[in-house]
Amino acid sequence: MSRETPHKIIHLSVRDVRFPTSLEHHGSDAMHPDPDYSAAYVVLDTDSGLRGFGLTFTLGRGTEIVVCAVQALAGLVVGKTLQEIVSDFRRFYRLLTSDGQMRWLGPEKGVIQLASAAVLNAVWDLWARAEGKPLWKLLVDMDPERIVSCVDFRYITDVLTEEEALQMLVEARRGQRQREEQMLSEGYPAYTTSCAWLGYSDQQLRERCTEALEEGWTRFKVKVGADLEDDLRRCRLIRRTIGDHNTLMIDANQRWDVGEAITWVSRLAEVKPLWIEEPTSPDDVLGHAAISKALAPLGIGVATGEQCPNRVVFKQLLQASAVQFVQIDSCRLGSVNENLAVLLMAHKFKVPVCPHAGGVGLCELVQHLILFDYICVSADLSDRMCEYVDHLHEHFANPVVIKNARYMPPRDPGYSCEMLESSVRRHQYPGGDSVGISMKK
Repeated sequence: MSRETPHKIIHLSVRDVRFPTSLEHHGSDAMHPDPDYSAAYVVLDTDSGLRGFGLTFTLGRGTEIVVCAVQALAGLVVGKTLQEIVSDFRRFYRLLTSDGQMRWLGPEKGVIQLASAAVLNAVWDLWARAEGKPLWKLLVDMDPERIVSCVDFRYITDVLTEEEALQMLVEARRGQRQREEQMLSEGYPAYTTSCAWLGYSDQQLRERCTEALEEGWTRFKVKVGADLEDDLRRCRLIRRTIGDHNTLMIDANQRWDVGEAITWVSRLAEVKPLWIEEPTSPDDVLGHAAISKALAPLGIGVATGEQCPNRVVFKQLLQASAVQFVQIDSCRLGSVNENLAVLLMAHKFKVPVCPHAGGVGLCELVQHLILFDYICVSADLSDRMCEYVDHLHEHFANPVVIKNARYMPPRDPGYSCEMLESSVRRHQYPGGDSVGISMKK
């Protein structure tokens, strides 16, 4: 980044963008039967003309609350230069997430953290654009010291110190160039959730699974948790359709109590799921540990993370051996900064990372993080795959590219967050001009 072009942020705008996915039951699960995939969409304008784009994912009603939270944070961003922010990114992360008054609304969880993620995603997008690189490449090309400097280690030093993280990154540099070339040519393995939403009919399930098989998909996830006998019937149908040689996962979206989860999943063991995702409350670390212990003899792992609020809960899940698959989310945690912390902790505990994606823009975002994880942290593809959902990509300037059921690395500069202005205008809720805070002249 040129020192002659500091890119002062002079305006932050945020809009409420909603898509009517509930009309055809896209995204439906046991806890969210009628989601309208939505986003609080942030744009940063600078005095140089460069723009940064960011978002956080929501399900419709309530997006206006996240928009208000973004507006509340805007004063901490507007007036700063990109160079000022990234020269001490850890300090800026703490400024945004630890404001002396707004911190009370979290801290580092809930609506205020979603808003922080949207703003920080826009900052990372701006940085990558300023460097002329896709975000994953920006991260891959960083020195380990620079990467570590972006992470807030507060509250996690009992399991991962800054020195340990640095050593991990240094050790992973061996073979890094070869792994980058591998990703550019082969892509990162994905699994599909688009075939088996809870609201789909049996005919839809068969048709979508058959189409996916023809397109080369071998890993499938099924939504469960509303009715046990119906789950058994649907999972058997899907297992018959995809065959025993392909991988099946199940996802309850936090539907059950601990004992209920163990009983329910034990009944579903006959379809040989690799994991049960979000079996209970995302905050119940010990509950996840009990479920993991009970299901281990059945060969079924526990996966969670899409609603895990921060690095501290991830730390505890790993400490308690409560998860066998870590599912980071690019908008639930505090953007790239906090996801870096979780990737490093997961590597230390030797737990594979299989990110949550889908929604509005989550695939576009998280592909950058998982590419960085393989190239610069884990150097391992065993039991690793990234979720893919085939909705709403047409609304993005640089949509995700899937080839042979793999994420192909983005080539365009930025974090792949930019939405088409025509789509934003069409789906803005409730309509009208964007709201924003500008720097006073």
